[in-house]
Amino acid sequence: MRFDDLATYTALVQPYRAQGKFDCRSYFREPINNDLIGRTSIAQSKANGNPMHDILIIGGGAVGLSLAWELLRRGASVQLVCDSAGHPAASWAGAGILPPAPEFPSEKSSYSGGNENARAALQSSVINQAIRASQDPYLQLCSLSHQLHAIWASDLVRATGIDTGYARCGGLYLATTRGELATLAANTLWWDEHHIAHEQIDTDALIRLEPALAATAGDYVGAWRLADECQIRNPDHLAALRKACLLEGLDLQEDCVAGELIKAGNRVIGARSTSGAEFKASQTVICSGAWSRLAMDSVAAPTGIFPVRGQMLLYKLPAPAFQHVINEGNRYLVCRADGHLLAGSVEEEAGYVVETTDEAIASIRDWAESIMPQLTNAPLKKSWAGLRPGSFDGFPYMGPVASLGGLFLASGHFRSGLHLSPGTAVVMADLLTGKTPAIDLTPFRPGRG
Repeated sequence: MRFDDLATYTALVQPYRAQGKFDCRSYFREPINNDLIGRTSIAQSKANGNPMHDILIIGGGAVGLSLAWELLRRGASVQLVCDSAGHPAASWAGAGILPPAPEFPSEKSSYSGGNENARAALQSSVINQAIRASQDPYLQLCSLSHQLHAIWASDLVRATGIDTGYARCGGLYLATTRGELATLAANTLWWDEHHIAHEQIDTDALIRLEPALAATAGDYVGAWRLADECQIRNPDHLAALRKACLLEGLDLQEDCVAGELIKAGNRVIGARSTSGAEFKASQTVICSGAWSRLAMDSVAAPTGIFPVRGQMLLYKLPAPAFQHVINEGNRYLVCRADGHLLAGSVEEEAGYVVETTDEAIASIRDWAESIMPQLTNAPLKKSWAGLRPGSFDGFPYMGPVASLGGLFLASGHFRSGLHLSPGTAVVMADLLTGKTPAIDLTPFRPGRG
């Protein structure tokens, strides 16, 4: 099912909102005080004669919150509008996998938090390393983001007290067919070229690394271990970002659909909600993921973004079953430190329908239990669906919308929104504050095609 206009979408989705089905904030383990105020409130801003924010961000997923936090730490006045109940972000629905990224061979930087100057110096060093890791802007973005996650995880826990679950757990890539083996063997050439550490392992080594796979280890015709694969507990990461932004003075407007952009001549000066509330800013950034077209359509600005549904299962085990992320093709198992185990996923074009299907859930469950037969008797805690923002060429859209002044897009990251969110925040914050981004954004320009 596809929705051609906002009214149709609202009419169909509102009943589900009323039931609370889409409220991703229920996954945040720590209640957040909505009255948290940081350096500057909107009331103070207006009292000082400045009714407009510097930046309006539409969308409260990983990209929107990351951009808000980066801008706030640079001193910008930021307002963020999101409808986390009706427009659930893909960020919370995924497994939180951070795959290895290209590296420039160098000594690893250490960071345990500290003053702003130390953090800024390290971030500058990381940017330089990312630029040297590849000549491909997309791979530079991957490298930058992957390195920033460790820094941000430390910053977030220091700022908010929320542990995001960031861990360098490693990843296992398994092949059950000759075709999968050939694909992984070809991947080793790419890993070598980009200095991504990997090792091929035999059945005995696989069992030593993950005894939980002993029953099925002999079924694999090939296996590789990538030590630099990481994971993050995405609901906690989003909760930490949200709290950190509020502490820095974010003007956060939740449960609000920004369905129409406001224009003055050929320039966007803000957005209007479906209830008539207006939000004004010097610059507006659409970070709404799969829902980005709702606002863009109001000014006839095509996005090229379309929703791709994924589905996920959550098991609860008495203790963690394994350490590594287990990958086979585009499916995976991820175990959390508290025994929760995630299994996913699928890729379906189903319009804006954020619901699971019996067929997909059964398929994921059958696959998960074929990898780990002990899951057959494990409690299945819940299942859910989320919408990934796809693009026609697989690249995100980042940069100004050429036809309209003051309007920017940072969306379309598909399966990599969480992974690429810190790097996206840094380069977009550079752009929005008048700096030249270190990464060439030309391949990501909105309206390309």
